[in-house]
Amino acid sequence: MDLSVVVPTLNGRDRLATSLDSLAAHAPDVEVVVVNGPSADGTTGMVRDRDDVDVLVELSARTLNVARNAGIQAASGDVVAFLGHDFAVEPDWADAIRDRLADKPVVTGPTRRRVYGGQTADELEHRRICKRDVSYFDGGNVAFRAPALDALDGFDEYLETGGARDAAHRLAGLGYDVVWEPTMQVSLEHETDGGVESRDWEWKYRALAYRLVKNYGLRPEVARRTLRHAGSDAYTTAKDVVAGRSVPTSWFGTSRAVVVGMTTGARDGLVARARDRSPRRNPRGVSTRTDRAVAQYDSRSSST
Repeated sequence: MDLSVVVPTLNGRDRLATSLDSLAAHAPDVEVVVVNGPSADGTTGMVRDRDDVDVLVELSARTLNVARNAGIQAASGDVVAFLGHDFAVEPDWADAIRDRLADKPVVTGPTRRRVYGGQTADELEHRRICKRDVSYFDGGNVAFRAPALDALDGFDEYLETGGARDAAHRLAGLGYDVVWEPTMQVSLEHETDGGVESRDWEWKYRALAYRLVKNYGLRPEVARRTLRHAGSDAYTTAKDVVAGRSVPTSWFGTSRAVVVGMTTGARDGLVARARDRSPRRNPRGVSTRTDRAVAQYDSRSSST
């Protein structure tokens, strides 16, 4: 079993270096493919100076799913794993992938994050949507056998966020199971305070409406789920206004962004559903992408 590891990155040189160091230490026999967006922090020079990266793909696009698909095209293994540039793999990570993918199509594992006062690690999240059992995974720690990745046609490049969750819906629709392996663990090597990052509300709801409508159509359950998310976020934002942590204009701005995002996403989801009526539901996947690579450096053939 030949394992390729795709590491998308954008302006994350120091974190990427830590991630690559962990691969060199714990998985020295894997093929490492780094896909670099238009970074301005010296990432290219750092990667090219290393002898443990097999392929470096330089992109002009900043979108994560474009980088993931470019990595799929550059990878040569019959198993492809995706690793976030800010994650370091644990010693048993590669062996866990090989063991579980011997008879399973997709495997994921815990992502351990350091926060003040301790650490956190996630678990596999399950949802039943329109009679479909969906298992979500972190796109920064997942591995696919080639047939499953080919069936998906990679990731949907329309999405600027939520690409892994969309892939989870489509895997379930194609009949592929996602298995959880506790020893396939990665760690976020910098400490956080556990706070909430600022959100692009419009894109959050644009992505949510898009993937639900694209995968399930305009069903009552789709509308209920979308509106339930919006109601919960509206309530939280309103509480912040009342508590003085935010201002009323912020609440109104968030509400407008949510409505615009849901409307745009639902419209584009219907278009995407019409464009790809197959179970993979991916009109902007690997097979339809145009090559946006600015350059590719391949140590396997010593060519550019």
